[in-house]
Amino acid sequence: MILTLVTGLVLAVPPVGQASLGSRSAADPDSTAILATVTAFHAALAAGDSAAALALLAPDAVVLESGEVETRAEYAAHHLAADIEFSRAVPSQRVVTLVHQEGAVAWVAATSTARGTFRDRAVASQGAELMVLSRTEAGWRIRAGHSTRPGTRTRRT
Repeated sequence: MILTLVTGLVLAVPPVGQASLGSRSAADPDSTAILATVTAFHAALAAGDSAAALALLAPDAVVLESGEVETRAEYAAHHLAADIEFSRAVPSQRVVTLVHQEGAVAWVAATSTARGTFRDRAVASQGAELMVLSRTEAGWRIRAGHSTRPGTRTRRT
């Protein structure tokens, strides 16, 4: 969901259930469910499953990337396919540094490292991501996503 969305929101995708938790434990049920939602979003991108990724975004979700704000529909139309392409091509590793909940709202902060080749260019990047979620009748859903990737380096291979 962010970065250049292709370099943004998703990138780092460890196998489901393998995101590192850094300084916070996800032992309580809500933290586990919150983290599972974010992990499932990244896994859907890595699997090329746009329907599953969109199902985890709230209808009014916003995605901040490359200095722009996109609605869920704009993200689906403009950057989702590129995020999927990038996530499938470039192995990424996410480290969750914070899972915090205040009632029916939660946020997850993570850092990531991506290394590989994308569109005939070598990629080596580090980034940070913040996702805001809310509890709904259907479970936790992503309401906002923002990623930064200032250290992206690419070169032709």
